[in-house]
Amino acid sequence: MDQNNNYQPPMQPPMQPMQPQESQGMAIAALIMGIAGLIGGWFPIIQYFTLVLSILAIIFGAKARKKSVGAGMATAGMVLGIISVAITVAMIVCVICAAGAIAAAGGAGAFDDLTNQINSALAAQGGMMI
Repeated sequence: MDQNNNYQPPMQPPMQPMQPQESQGMAIAALIMGIAGLIGGWFPIIQYFTLVLSILAIIFGAKARKKSVGAGMATAGMVLGIISVAITVAMIVCVICAAGAIAAAGGAGAFDDLTNQINSALAAQGGMMI
């Protein structure tokens, strides 16, 4: 109290500046790209684009794990990225093998012969032709 009987509250210590919170953005990005890569790796045209996403999921997951913020999501994204790279590469090999098999069988002409045989059989039965 001072001389005029006015109450003054005790002084408070100065406030500490807030520490910036580390973001989980890299871990979330790794998880999303890993999921997208895993889904897209099964589709022949999309798989080339999702292969890039899968590789980025591995990179982002590794970086986010070093920060130890969202380490679980980062690990999951990295694992999904690795699995989707393996699936995508296997599917690309399958597409290349299928293209080679079609070329070895005479290209599109082999399928034209098959279509003609089916159309002949359907016409004989009075069905619709392909």
